[in-house]
Amino acid sequence: MYNVPTNFINEQKIWDVLNAHKTADAIQVREVIAKATEMKGLNLDDVAILTGVSDPELIKELFDSANQIKDTIYGKRLVLFAPLYISNLCANECLYCAFRATNKGILRNVLSQKQIAREVEILINQGHKRVLMVAGESYPNQGFQYVLDSIKTIYKVKTEHGEIRRVNVNIAPLKTEEFKLLKYEGIGTYQIFQETYHRETYNKVHLGGKKKDYNWRAWSLHRAMEAGIDDVGIGVLFGLFDYRYEILAMMQHINELEEKFGVGPHTISVPRLEPATGSDLASHPPFAVSDIQFRKLVAILRLAVPYTGIIMSTRETAKMRRETFALGVSQISAGSRTNPGGYEGETKDDVSGQFSLGDHRSLDEVIRDVVSMGHVPSFCTACYRLGRTGQDFMDLAKPGDIKLHCGPNALSSFMEYLQNYASPATQKVGKQLIKDSINDMNGLAKQRAEKLVKRVEAGKDDVYC
Repeated sequence: MYNVPTNFINEQKIWDVLNAHKTADAIQVREVIAKATEMKGLNLDDVAILTGVSDPELIKELFDSANQIKDTIYGKRLVLFAPLYISNLCANECLYCAFRATNKGILRNVLSQKQIAREVEILINQGHKRVLMVAGESYPNQGFQYVLDSIKTIYKVKTEHGEIRRVNVNIAPLKTEEFKLLKYEGIGTYQIFQETYHRETYNKVHLGGKKKDYNWRAWSLHRAMEAGIDDVGIGVLFGLFDYRYEILAMMQHINELEEKFGVGPHTISVPRLEPATGSDLASHPPFAVSDIQFRKLVAILRLAVPYTGIIMSTRETAKMRRETFALGVSQISAGSRTNPGGYEGETKDDVSGQFSLGDHRSLDEVIRDVVSMGHVPSFCTACYRLGRTGQDFMDLAKPGDIKLHCGPNALSSFMEYLQNYASPATQKVGKQLIKDSINDMNGLAKQRAEKLVKRVEAGKDDVYC
């Protein structure tokens, strides 16, 4: 059983706050931005004020502050990962998703453990070190054991220079005891999206399956954290309802986690509705989020929850992804496929995919682009392997001490990619960026970076501090 407080997501309060700040007063906006630069987070009123910003000058100030906060906490690092879809079976009827149970327009596919191992081998040989394992919300005959077996398989695959060092998971909500089994397999982050926090809309777009139970899904992160999974990921599918409402509701969810467990979500994802096979709703979002609104909401989230990672997927175009790097995004997927078996397949958009992709570039192409913008691609997984998660991570992040680890580890993991997987063109620009980055460091961070990078250059893989 699960007991969800009746005011967990307080819709009336959200509307009251939004109505109180319909128009953004320049003085109030600047006061909120100044408060945000203290990097202690924002409350609902603060966030509502920022959602009302429309003046180009104020929007620029908002964007500049988001960039400043992101650089202060994360530096120029961008963590890279790949989604790994193992199955598109689903028992739910979600009107925006190609995987919905009654959709006859896609090919259903459940990967065997051998096929999963092959997909993982391909990803490793591209240079990936972390994956987000994704499955439709129904499993083959093995049931939940299929998920556990798949995690074991991913971790077992080894190649000459690599292996997957962190498996994050995006699967259906579980019971507390099942979450404990998930933790036992050594996952990193458990990720789940509420899709929309607006109950009326939620009921309209979820017509069948267990996902129709709003509370069961909303309370899943509580169960995960009660089971000992202290890194959880949260998100909204923007376009289903008013983005301003969704941000404030997500803030209520974050506040609830912080009050209950002392720490909020490790990551926030910001997917927008994209066309999906067999879904008119996905092609015509009820509350379409414009590009400027999208950039604005990313910046607002960076100000509101400064120490939480923000994930940008390949749903978005290369151009949009570039523009959001400076607004708070700290993790990106690259070279993605959203269909089971898609990495071994030849097509980029298979009819068994969950949604359309906006960025079809390879991992190497994405990395070269990221480097050209002065960002450091990071494949580091040190924190999860050394127990720097949940509250322990925040204790290092808030005073800024995490940089003593993250900066050097990002450079050493990037050098490992350059030596073992990168194209000659990417090697050239990447090694120059590492050299320049070390020159810009000082003190203990510089000493650590120089030592770790030299070890990688000498042929040692997987070094970190």
